[in-house]
Amino acid sequence: METLQNLDYSGRITLMKKTAKQFKETAQEHDENVTFPFENFEKLKEIGYPALSIPKEYGGAGISLSELMKHQETIAKYDGATALSVGWHMGIIMDLGEKQTWDAEKYKKISADVIENGSLINNLATEPATGSPTRGGKPETTAVKDGDSWILNGRKTFATLSPILKYASVSATIEETGEVGDFIVDTNLEGVSVDETWNSVAMRASGSHDFIMENVRVKEEDLVSFRTPGKKDPSGWLLHIPACYLGIAKAAQTAAVEFATTYSPNSIKGTISELPNVQEKLGRIEMAVMEADAFLYTVAKEWDDSDPEERNEMGAKLGAVKTSIVNKAVEIVDLSMRVVGAKSLNADNELQRHYRNVRAGLHNPPMDDMVIINLARYSVEKLK
Repeated sequence: METLQNLDYSGRITLMKKTAKQFKETAQEHDENVTFPFENFEKLKEIGYPALSIPKEYGGAGISLSELMKHQETIAKYDGATALSVGWHMGIIMDLGEKQTWDAEKYKKISADVIENGSLINNLATEPATGSPTRGGKPETTAVKDGDSWILNGRKTFATLSPILKYASVSATIEETGEVGDFIVDTNLEGVSVDETWNSVAMRASGSHDFIMENVRVKEEDLVSFRTPGKKDPSGWLLHIPACYLGIAKAAQTAAVEFATTYSPNSIKGTISELPNVQEKLGRIEMAVMEADAFLYTVAKEWDDSDPEERNEMGAKLGAVKTSIVNKAVEIVDLSMRVVGAKSLNADNELQRHYRNVRAGLHNPPMDDMVIINLARYSVEKLK
C-alpha cells in the first residue's frame, strides 16, 4: 500500500486526491442517515494521513501548514464532514508538536500510537452551560485529585470524531484550586461513554455527539497543561476550518459550472452558460474563489515562514482569514444554487448538502464578532 510518508509533495497531493474522490460516493448517504463514515477514516489511515502533520523528530512527515491546508481542502471537496472532522486531529497533533505544549514523553507516546495505529485525538472543551470556550466560560467538568490519580466527571458537547476517537483532551475545573486543566482521556477507560445526540442539519456525518465522563480515573501525568479561559495563543492550525469551507465552496462551484455548461432548455440555443445573467454569477463565484485562495495560502505560507515570536503577532490575521473565507464560502454556495435554480433544492442534489454544511462554518471558532473587534483593536495598536 502506497503511503503519503514515502512520497514527495506532488505525489502526496495526487494520492490524497485519489483517496478523497472515493468519499463522494457515500457522502449523501451518511448525511441522510446521520451515520459516521468509518470507511473514509480507514482509507485515510491506510495512506498514513493521521501521522502526516506530526513533526519529523517524532517520526511524522512534518508537513507545512500550507500543505496541510491543501489536503484539507481536497478532502472537503468530496466530503465536508470528513474534512472538518479529521482536520481537528491533524491540526492539534501538529500544534502540540510545534509548540511542545506537553511533556515530551507524553507527546511521543501518543504520536507513536498515531503513526502505528492511526489513532485520533481531539480537544473537547464545549459544554451546554459554557457555550463556546473562546467566550471565556469556565468548564463545569470537574477534576478531583485522588492519590496519584484524577477523577473526572462531566459532559462535553460537539465532540467531533467521538465514534472513532482514541484520545480526548478535555478541559476541566480542578476543584481544589479552581484552575482549568487539560486532561488526556483514553476513550477505552471505564466511565467513558458517547451519547449519540448529534442531529444537526449541518455536518451530519461528523459524529459530534456528547462525550460523557462518569468517575473516569486518569493518571497524574494525564494533566498535560493549564489554560486561562478565553485566552489562547495564535494557532495556525485552525486555518483547517476555512480550508474546509473553501473546499465545500469549490465543490458547489464545480456543480454549478457543470450544470450551466450542460443544461439547455428549449427556450434558448446553446447552454445557459452563455446567458449574461448566468455568466455574471459564475464570474462572481470565480472572483470570490480567487480571493479566498489568495488569502488562505498567503497567510498559511506566512505562518510557515515565521518564527515563534512573529507567529504570536498573527492572531488578528488568522481570525480575519477564517471570517473572510467562511463568509465568502457561504456566498459562493448561494450563488451556485442560484445558477442551478430550484433543482438545487432537491434532496438528492449535492448543492443542498453543501448549503447546509457551509453554514456550520459561521459557528466554528473564532466567532465573527470577536474577530472584527480584535481587528479594530489591532488597527488601533498599530498606530501606537
